[in-house]
This record gives sequence, structure tokens and C-alpha cells, in this order.
Amino acid sequence: VRTFYCLRHPRRIQWRALGNAIEFCGYRALPIIGILSFLVGVVLAYQMGIQLRNYGANIFAVNFIGLSLLREFSPLMTAIIIAGRSGAAFTARLGTMTVNKEIDALRTMGIAPVERLVLQKFFGLMIALPLLTVWSDITGVIGGMIMANNMLGIGYDEFLTRFQQVIPLKTYIIGIAKSPLFAIIIASIGCFQGFQVEGSAESVGQETTKSVVRAIFLIICADALFSVLLSWNNL
Repeated sequence: VRTFYCLRHPRRIQWRALGNAIEFCGYRALPIIGILSFLVGVVLAYQMGIQLRNYGANIFAVNFIGLSLLREFSPLMTAIIIAGRSGAAFTARLGTMTVNKEIDALRTMGIAPVERLVLQKFFGLMIALPLLTVWSDITGVIGGMIMANNMLGIGYDEFLTRFQQVIPLKTYIIGIAKSPLFAIIIASIGCFQGFQVEGSAESVGQETTKSVVRAIFLIICADALFSVLLSWNNL
């Protein structure tokens, strides 16, 4: 309800807090997302290269790397990392504010905690996660391309040329389209669990753990649902 209200009244949005949320969830997460995606691309190329080399089908590594990274691995892995990084931080911050009675103080002053503390995280993550997925796609493909060149003898020009030929644009779009849903799951669960803290440091730790576990569980369920729906529609 607060989301739709703020969309109708943009002046209610805390723009500076929104920028801080984008910086925290997106910009500061670039190194870890880039490194892990690069390594995943390397591992995929290595594992598939061992099998394809036995059959003289080295060039098909480009197909496998592109399809698996852009459609599944990049959006899923990025969301899981952000759930453990940013989702846990949301819960811990709101939980600590609950313990310190800051949430009660906001309500006493007539300020809605959801509007003041949650929506900026919600919107910020919805903006940052698709961009992080694009970054993950790029670094993952670079990692796979380097390993394919060193292990399978596929040149960089040859890799990129075939990549454009065999990877349809819809594969990239499907991967990016999953990200906003994953962002909603992470932000909603992270903030919800933060408000469930009951007034002790132990409760903050418990709710933070629940936040990460539940977010990752629902992300994987949502990804599986995406796969089923896309399969039914032959996409």
C-alpha cells in the first residue's frame, strides 16, 4: 500500500536514502559479484570443455556457457549473493533499531516506519539487482571465454562471433526479467524479518538467519517456477 502511495506522490520518496540504498546494494557489491561470476564462468568452461574435447565438439562450449550463464547462473547466483549480503544487512539494521526502540520513536512522531525505512531499500534493490545481473553476465562470459581460449583453443574473436550467432536475445532478456522478482523477495523478507525482532541481540541474530534462509529458498522456488512457465510457453 505504501509503495503505491509513494508512486502516486513522488515527493514522499526519500531520494537521498534511495541513492544510498543503490550504492550499498549495487555499487559496493560489484567486486564480489564480478569475482564469483568470473570464477563460475571459468569452472563451467573447464568442466564442459573436458567432455566436449573428447568428442571434438569444442566450439559448442560457447553455446553451453552463454545459455547457462545468461539464463540461469548469473541471475540466480547474483540474487543468492545479495540475499546473504544485503538482505541480512536489512534485517540486522531494522532489528537493531527495534531493539533500541527507534522504530517505536518513529511511530510516536507519526512517521510510518515502512515509508521511512523500507521503501528506499525496496526500490533501490529493484534498480540495483538487474544491473548487477548484467555485470554478472559480462564477467561470467569473460571468464568462460578466457578458459575456452586456453583449454579448447577457441580464439576470442571466434568465441564472440559464435556467441552472437547462437545465443538469442531472449535468453539475455529472460535472465534480466527474473531480477526484479528476486529483488522483491530479498527486500521484502529482509525488512519483514527485521520488524520481527523482539528486543534482544539474540533475536537479531535469529531473525537475520531466518531472513537469509527464507530468501534463498524462495529465490530458488521462484527460479524453478520461471523455468516451468517458460517451458510451457516454449521459451
